[in-house]
Amino acid sequence: MGENKFSRELRLLTPTHFEYVFNNAIPSVSSQLTLLARFNNSDNPRLGITLSKKRVKFAHDRNRIKRIIRESFRLQRQSFPNIDIVVVGKSGLDKMSNQEISFLLGKLWKKLAKRCEKSRSV
Repeated sequence: MGENKFSRELRLLTPTHFEYVFNNAIPSVSSQLTLLARFNNSDNPRLGITLSKKRVKFAHDRNRIKRIIRESFRLQRQSFPNIDIVVVGKSGLDKMSNQEISFLLGKLWKKLAKRCEKSRSV
């Protein structure tokens, strides 16, 4: 269980970390979520989440969505290379159920991992 936790080393914490990913990102996009990734020099993949009040109005919805994203990342992170990932929420995300968000994230993680492998080999 120790290696599946979501520790501080697995998070993007500063605006500089987020800017690094935004500057030259590999995207994985849907109508409710955008995942952006960029290779890092760390030993593990790291995650950052941005959910604005404009897109997801209520705090309880933002917190629920963040919990789902973190849990999904924690379960999938072994399949990722050493990349920094930023998850950006869009309008309509708060209307989705937990299962729908989890399913969507599963598809986007796979798409992102595939695109990262392609860009690594080029």
